[in-house]
Amino acid sequence: MLLPAVRFPLQGPPLPPSSHSSPSPSPGTDALLYTFIGAGLALIAYGSLAWACGNTTNTLLGGGGWTPFQPIAAALHPQQTWPALGTVALLLGARIAPGLLAAAAAGLGLRLWLRHRRSKSAGLATSRDLAVLLPKEITAKAKSLRPSLASAKPGSIRPQDTGILLGTLGESGPEVRASWEDVAVAIMAPRSGKTTSLAVPSILAAPGPVLLTSNKAAGDAFTATVDARSATGRVWTMDPQQIAHTEQAMWWDPLHDARDLPGARRLAGHFVTASVDASNATDFWSTAAANTLTALFLAAGADGRPITDVLGWLAQPSDRAPIDILKATGLTAIAAQLQGTVSGAVETRDGIYETARQYAACLLDPSIAVWVTPSETLPEFKPADFASSRDTLFLLSKDGGGSASALIAAAADSVMRSAVVQAERDGGRLDPPLLAILDEAANVCKIQDLPDLYSHLGSRGVIPITILQSYRQGQKCWGEAGMDAMWSAATIKVLGSGIDDADFADRLSRLVGEHDVESVSHSTSESGRSTSTSMRQERILPPDQIRALPKGKALLLATGIKPALLQLRPWYKEPGAAAIGKASAAQTAAITERALAKAGAAA
Repeated sequence: MLLPAVRFPLQGPPLPPSSHSSPSPSPGTDALLYTFIGAGLALIAYGSLAWACGNTTNTLLGGGGWTPFQPIAAALHPQQTWPALGTVALLLGARIAPGLLAAAAAGLGLRLWLRHRRSKSAGLATSRDLAVLLPKEITAKAKSLRPSLASAKPGSIRPQDTGILLGTLGESGPEVRASWEDVAVAIMAPRSGKTTSLAVPSILAAPGPVLLTSNKAAGDAFTATVDARSATGRVWTMDPQQIAHTEQAMWWDPLHDARDLPGARRLAGHFVTASVDASNATDFWSTAAANTLTALFLAAGADGRPITDVLGWLAQPSDRAPIDILKATGLTAIAAQLQGTVSGAVETRDGIYETARQYAACLLDPSIAVWVTPSETLPEFKPADFASSRDTLFLLSKDGGGSASALIAAAADSVMRSAVVQAERDGGRLDPPLLAILDEAANVCKIQDLPDLYSHLGSRGVIPITILQSYRQGQKCWGEAGMDAMWSAATIKVLGSGIDDADFADRLSRLVGEHDVESVSHSTSESGRSTSTSMRQERILPPDQIRALPKGKALLLATGIKPALLQLRPWYKEPGAAAIGKASAAQTAAITERALAKAGAAA
């Protein structure tokens, strides 16, 4: 009889674990193991110190020799290891001394580890990355740039002679300085340290002539530096709108540089740029008015007239005097162009002349015009002589309508261009260099081609530092292309706190770059606990961190160097701050007194 076929399953139910199977490790096993290992290593390290210190003490005080290397016994049972030592000697030599050494070593190791981890995780420049801006290399570079320092002995060169102090790398790190061929742009919001930490210290430490433009006087760079600079050389102050209420003690001839066509065109450009934004400077009326002002300035300069005579010619387009002067001096093409403007359609001519009158309107104010009118009793400021001196020129003007900013820009431009000419005569570079602090440049010192000048001023020993409140302020003044050109040409860029432009903050964040960040993840399963490590890219400074830079900190972007975070050095925290503060307070009080006296006289 056949039995029915029986089907057996290929795999039965899981069998219960046998008593010999290894249990899964608990999640805390790894941590407990690492704790034991760390404790053992620490005991051995401490015991090694205790063995060395105990043997030294035993040799000096106990009269015994060195015991064999037994770190565990030395750490746990020092009285058995050195029985000849007394209780006090044993306590000092085998307990306290190694304990202090272990604590010092642990503290030093922790500090170095934290510094390494912080610099590595931050992704910003370290002292090694900034070596070319630190004292050793910046001093060597100063000796190569300045012939007067070439033969100086090591250690005899003052830090301020080597470059411009930008700050320190960290709270107590080395000083970071720009060299005497760097040109700088600083973008810092109001009250973020641009004056106290950049302008004032640079002026006080400058070894050569200094130019400062500003729209403030009391409690600003002017009052903080005027006394100190008076001890270095002569101080010239051009204050046509009486910001500091200084008595006129000089005059300057803006037509001195307008005796040829390029100079007259530059002077006319200052008047146009001071009145309109970059976006409107190239329209028909602005261009035609600039051409007319160029011809009139050229005629006045060729005939040795004061610049105020141009106002009379603008008021009377039919006056043939400028045309005759131009023809008499051989400038027939310019004369023909001016004649064509005067003889053109009345509506067009009147529009051009009215636009030119608006651009030159500041000369209508007698209190402004007197500063650029020849005087027989006052000394004349000559930019050509200033470049080879150690004098100081303060150019003060209000911003807005009716300001003297066109004259301020023209004077600053004349000084820098004269310095370039002097540098060429001196072999290519000024020594000592000329420092030009163009504070509030977009308001009171709108030099139209300043972005182009940045490409070669540094190589001539003319060091401009253009200080702006925002990147957009520069775009409004020089246009997007012009500001981008200046930003690209600047070898030193200092970014302080208060950058609220989201687009610019994101642009800076991308310039600073990204770095690798280690990401550690833990997971627990039936087989135990596992740890995995991966790397990901992360912004070194996200835009929100750039916006939230604290006061006293600044981001440094230097050509060819990783971005660095600097600690600023305001003048009032430096040695000698008490004397500077006292002088500044006295100057501020004098300004207030002069202002009150004028107000009383007017009443």
